[in-house]
Amino acid sequence: MSIGPQAIATFLERLNENAAASEQALNAADARLGDGDTGSMLRRVMAAMAHAGAGGAETASDAAKRAAAAAMKETGSSLGSLVATAAMTLARKAKEIEASGRTPETADLPMIVEAIRDAISARGKASVGDKTVVDSFDYLTRYLAQGPVSLETAQRAANDALDQMRPMPCRIGRARMFAERSIGSDDPGMLAVAKLLG
Repeated sequence: MSIGPQAIATFLERLNENAAASEQALNAADARLGDGDTGSMLRRVMAAMAHAGAGGAETASDAAKRAAAAAMKETGSSLGSLVATAAMTLARKAKEIEASGRTPETADLPMIVEAIRDAISARGKASVGDKTVVDSFDYLTRYLAQGPVSLETAQRAANDALDQMRPMPCRIGRARMFAERSIGSDDPGMLAVAKLLG
């Protein structure tokens, strides 16, 4: 199945709805390890991305670029910058695919998600095992590569990442200052990935 501008717009609207529904739960999770605003920040960022006009773009890369620009304009937080990085990476990979004369397809998602994982790892200076969104995207990469490439597979990956990393301490970001408290708790960013995928 092809991934055109309208598909991206529809997915962004889903993320927006899930961000609004999860705002208080994410704020509460963040309050245990951070400053308690992850949910509110994501609600603003996802709303901006959903209203960025992605569906009116001519190509998937342009649709993703619109979403990335909206995210960058709306946030100053570290997690928000990773959201923008993810959207910019999607735009870059889509542009590469379009340059070969075709539209991105669902079969390209494992490769795209892997590129997003590596980009947010570099941007956030976090590695697999640090108990961050990098771990969520590592699970997404591996599960989607195994297939099937579907929303259900992505949801299972995000939830399994939470289950596997919950007993571990956070090793980077603000939460690392509360390493002992983070053991047995979900990293707010990882929880956000699971909540946004719904």
